[in-house]
Amino acid sequence: MKIQQFKKLENEEWIGLQKYETVLKNPLILVLGNRYQLENPTILSEIRELFSDGEIIFGSTAGEIIGERVYNNSIAITAIEFEKSSFVIESENILSCNLDALALGERLMDKLPKEGLQHVFVVSEGSFVNGSALITGLESKYDGVTFTGGLCGDDARFEKTLVGYNENPKEGEIVIIGFYGDSLNISYGQYGGWTPFGPERIITKSSDNILYELDNQPALDLYKKYLGDKASELPKSALLYPLSVKAHNRKEAIVRTVLSIDEENNTMILAGDVPEGSVVQLMMANIDNIVDGAYQAAIRGMQSRSSQPELAILVSCIGRKLVMDQRVEEEIEEVIESVGAQAIISGFYSYGELAPFTAGNSCELHNQTMTLTLFSE
Repeated sequence: MKIQQFKKLENEEWIGLQKYETVLKNPLILVLGNRYQLENPTILSEIRELFSDGEIIFGSTAGEIIGERVYNNSIAITAIEFEKSSFVIESENILSCNLDALALGERLMDKLPKEGLQHVFVVSEGSFVNGSALITGLESKYDGVTFTGGLCGDDARFEKTLVGYNENPKEGEIVIIGFYGDSLNISYGQYGGWTPFGPERIITKSSDNILYELDNQPALDLYKKYLGDKASELPKSALLYPLSVKAHNRKEAIVRTVLSIDEENNTMILAGDVPEGSVVQLMMANIDNIVDGAYQAAIRGMQSRSSQPELAILVSCIGRKLVMDQRVEEEIEEVIESVGAQAIISGFYSYGELAPFTAGNSCELHNQTMTLTLFSE
């Protein structure tokens, strides 16, 4: 596996972070950046000047991770040449295909060759897609295939997110990368670190990812009551107080954050499904616990590995970034301590993180969670 990375800070030139004498052959090129930077109409041609060959995937972020640093208003490129394995990329646009997220996930997986498929990494639009339904659709086709990835971000603006495959990024796009080859060793981990508080309540009315009532009371009214003065800053302020959602058929609680609110209907739209009958509790942050959560995620990712990782793709939540503020790079340092300094680090802050709870389990949509996918050949 050969890897090259570039970064471009706002109003600056591209800077290469690794030096190779040879040109990468048919690399997978991940371009993760601030939405405003990716809206530059010359962005595709700029990447092609750096890499005349290869498959380019764009994703907007709420912060870019490259090495041990976290950047804002930048673009981070990680280009990977797989020497013993291969990959296939497919994409669809949820705005133009007239399908819901579940059906779109099924269509995407129908496009991927089945033989030898080991793992699928997802780069999805993040401003309105139902991530839970997307995962259900993706997983409905093939047994024994694992999934990780993330929903793209737009800082704390929540205006729109952009994704693209070999074209300038746009709204509504969802891209999947299928990885093939027996020599490829892929593992993953996830962990949160948030602390539940306050009374437990029951979801008495919901529809997919729309929350109507808690304990037969309007959910938005109750949530605003807890937020107090911060209610006027919704949905941004919701990132500081996510919900722990424990469905009756699940062993572990899922963390959910609010993507948007509907004042007219007094409802909250969350990043993933919130089933009726689930037990809900507010959560708050302790920075030391959140930083330790990143370390725990890396420990989980390293448990099942037979070799040291060469590449680590981190997808962490914008809510963690906002809470940690100036300490945000501490969680990247914790990951590096666990996975080893030999691994190239790439990733982004997202509106939703995709990873199984444990090895071999089905994928889940997480919020407020550090996830990582580790690669080696």
